[in-house]
Amino acid sequence: MTLSLKTLITRALSGIVFVVLLIGSLFWNYYSFSIFFFLIAFLGLKEFYNLADKLNVKTFKLTGYFCGVLTYLAFINLSFFFKINSEYINKLPLFLLFIPFLIFVVAIMSKHQNPLESTLYTLMGILYSVLPFSLMHKLVFDANQLQYNPNFLLIIILLIWSNDTFAYLGGTFIGKHKMIERVSPGKTWEGTLFGIVITIALCFYFHKNIQATTSLSWIFLSFLIPILATLGDLVESMIKRIANVKDTGNIMPGHGGILDRFDSILFVVPFIVIIIKIFVQ
Repeated sequence: MTLSLKTLITRALSGIVFVVLLIGSLFWNYYSFSIFFFLIAFLGLKEFYNLADKLNVKTFKLTGYFCGVLTYLAFINLSFFFKINSEYINKLPLFLLFIPFLIFVVAIMSKHQNPLESTLYTLMGILYSVLPFSLMHKLVFDANQLQYNPNFLLIIILLIWSNDTFAYLGGTFIGKHKMIERVSPGKTWEGTLFGIVITIALCFYFHKNIQATTSLSWIFLSFLIPILATLGDLVESMIKRIANVKDTGNIMPGHGGILDRFDSILFVVPFIVIIIKIFVQ
């Protein structure tokens, strides 16, 4: 068995295990969904702070982890657990506005040489690695926040990953012109456009199965999903290049870390939530 074949098998097996855990957590119940993505968010935040270490930036890790947990918990749907739709429960995320102030208090009391830099990276880790997974809770319920249905979120994830897959295949077979070589040497314009076109086509194919969006919002989603997914991939590549690392972690053999696997989703989910709030709810 050659090394390349061994690597391919490792990637395939770890990918299968990951997909089974993802789909299983989504469709088991809301509890499994909440626990699974809490772990994903926490591991992603840990990877981000490890990247900061490689840049010689000292973050307030304990404070960041604490605020990250608060951020995730603030978006958990308590209305589902208590079977009530209270406006006070739905406004819990507003308390997250106090998180920057808490981090600044820690910065004032710290002995870091550059407390402002530490504050910004600590807060950035929460916004980049935790908030998108927290917002997923807004995509698995109906307008009354009482009926759990993960179908919409699963289709969004599949569309994002299809964009990544077809962009890679397009770049491999027809890619000639580098997109932004200093950020992502392997990404080409041809591959990117191929992934975008295929994903838009899949968006319209899945449209009949998605009841969470109106036709107008779906038009926005069909174009934003592949574009934002590509942007998320480029941003993650830029961060890794600055930190001089190949992967953000090694929790998934052959695939890297959590941020490597979810980089596109981190950019797509917040915008989808905004669109849903504007056009649907």
